[in-house]
Amino acid sequence: MAGQGGRARRGAVACLLTGVLVLAGCTSAGPGAPARAEIQRLLDRHAAALLHRDEAGYLAGLDPALVPAARTEFDRLATIPLDGLDYRVTGVTPDGPGRATARAEFGYRIKGYDSGPATTERVLDLAEKDGRWYVTGDRAADGAPQQLWEQGAVTTVTGHRSLVLGVGQSRERLREIADAADRAVPAVTEAWPSPWAGRVVVLVPASVEGMGRLLAAPAGSYRGIAAVTTGQIGGGPKAPADRVIVNPDAYGVLGDFGRGFVLTHETTHVATRAQTGAATPVWLSEGFADWVAYRGTGRTPAQAAPELARAVRAGNTPAGLPDDKEFAFGGDGEAMARAYESGWLACAMVAERWGEAKLTDFYRAVGAHPRREGAVEKALQDVLDTTPEAFTADWRAFLRDRLGQGTP
Repeated sequence: MAGQGGRARRGAVACLLTGVLVLAGCTSAGPGAPARAEIQRLLDRHAAALLHRDEAGYLAGLDPALVPAARTEFDRLATIPLDGLDYRVTGVTPDGPGRATARAEFGYRIKGYDSGPATTERVLDLAEKDGRWYVTGDRAADGAPQQLWEQGAVTTVTGHRSLVLGVGQSRERLREIADAADRAVPAVTEAWPSPWAGRVVVLVPASVEGMGRLLAAPAGSYRGIAAVTTGQIGGGPKAPADRVIVNPDAYGVLGDFGRGFVLTHETTHVATRAQTGAATPVWLSEGFADWVAYRGTGRTPAQAAPELARAVRAGNTPAGLPDDKEFAFGGDGEAMARAYESGWLACAMVAERWGEAKLTDFYRAVGAHPRREGAVEKALQDVLDTTPEAFTADWRAFLRDRLGQGTP
């Protein structure tokens, strides 16, 4: 499952601990605020010390009382193979005599996995004392997520095509997830012929509550959700890096098939991100990910779509493909299951009737459209030589044939 709207949730390293960090060499920029360029230079040095594992440089500007906590943060980051790390100060606002607030974007890349950085916004509280400015607080901006390493010590497991980072998880469990992700990558590549990175980063917090904090969302929205994928629609080299985030509670109760299915589904979102646009309806993005995950498993529609099968057999065949809102987390679980099953069977019908190559062509054509309005209609005409009305009628007949045993 993956969010479709706007800019995706984004990750980052929380490098400045709440407390007092001396802005060494900084002086007042006049009444009320330090110079933005001075803060930028300080944060550049701080980021370089983290990236190059320079503990002395990292601790040099800290108040002695913060050193123990800072060492803990420094040690946690050592388990993550960083390839790039930087701050970008975006603004400084005076808050009164000798006080100011700075906003900064922080980005990091994982070596061998991220073509673009994972980023987030931080808010820094500043205070002036004896001609020097200090950072007295550091927090995520409104709506920004907590980071995995803020939740505890990070265990890293490297697969052939995956990197799994976990908190509060055994190495054996993380290895099992890495193995499943390693199997998912070639399965996705076989079904999705467009170029993509061919690797995936998976985050495993200690609980669903930890998952919620990683997504800056209520944990209750994800209790029955085994995993989600973060990322920015449209992809590209400068897009924020994708992360698959596993809910250890829901994932843990799945069998081998279910776990493999979940990671293949989420890996499909990573692979298709660059071809998924604002015009892509959720039924298509989620249905395609399910189609890839079920591909070659031998599961029948009746086995894989039990909620929709019950509706069809009761004479309640859906009138049309589901709206985006029907995929919302935290709502009616059975209705959401029917929405996913509907999208999957629409993609399965295209693959069966027009061929798998036409299905991937259709997906790309919809995503390439500049806006939602007219995107599916144009792709149906250009790629499948059909109309929305005919496609919907064919899909409803397909549901009745595969799920309803001929029920009208």
